[in-house]
Amino acid sequence: MPQPAKPSDPARPADPAGSLATVDRPSALLRATVDVVRGVAEREVMPRFLNTRQSRKVDGSVVTEADIAAQHALAPLLRGLVDCGLVGEEMPEDEQQAAWASGTGTVWCVDPIDGTSNFTCGLPSFAISVALVRAGRPVLGVIYDPVADEAFQAEDGLGAWLNDKPLPLQRRSVALRQAMAGIEFKRIDRALAARLTARAPYCSQRNYGSSALEWCYAAAGRFDVYLHGGQKLWDYAAGWLIFREAGGYCASLDHDDFWDGPVWEKSVIAALDPALFGEWKDWLRANRPSA
Repeated sequence: MPQPAKPSDPARPADPAGSLATVDRPSALLRATVDVVRGVAEREVMPRFLNTRQSRKVDGSVVTEADIAAQHALAPLLRGLVDCGLVGEEMPEDEQQAAWASGTGTVWCVDPIDGTSNFTCGLPSFAISVALVRAGRPVLGVIYDPVADEAFQAEDGLGAWLNDKPLPLQRRSVALRQAMAGIEFKRIDRALAARLTARAPYCSQRNYGSSALEWCYAAAGRFDVYLHGGQKLWDYAAGWLIFREAGGYCASLDHDDFWDGPVWEKSVIAALDPALFGEWKDWLRANRPSA
């Protein structure tokens, strides 16, 4: 599978001050994408919340009627905006890879419900995530939380917003020991997770069960630092762009360049503040057993 070209500066956005937006409001394409996602959430997702059949996929993860219906509804509507291939979480793996390698250089990447386990249990923390990817990199992203009616959105070089408010909503400069951390322990090496638990370097920690929303909370400034041990392409594509356009800094556990390594799954180290990002990354690298 062809890998995307590396950016000139892997860990930092184009503007170190975080003022990336060059327009006052999202483009017509981004607004139209938000409208599509909102509409599908209203018609296909929310009517099935607390009222849907579920099953298990081959990998053991949960899938529901709502996931399938939302993906089927999104596909033609998104192609009506930009006619290209589509990679969806609920597609067979061979179809995903064929769509990604289709040769057009442009593809929609869709997670119809990120946080399906929450959705099936009645926990109000889930989202629809949609990204438009060109030449291997997201150029437009929408993550919509239909319970809170929060539409996080971004476009390459133009900025990021929560509904009509530019991101981040707040920017804190704190030391790591004072930080609010977003951490998904389930996918982190057990030894590193034990060290994070036994001698946490941060003040407090949260996990909401939706990696797409966690990217957005980091972009908004609700988290000071973020860590995830492994996300699929549809988990991070829109979130990475929203976070980057909000002025964030990120890497993976293995690479300073987030985009190094396989595109289908990546770990995440992230923070809005550059000094805090460096402190967080250094602590994780120093305390990771394989380091």
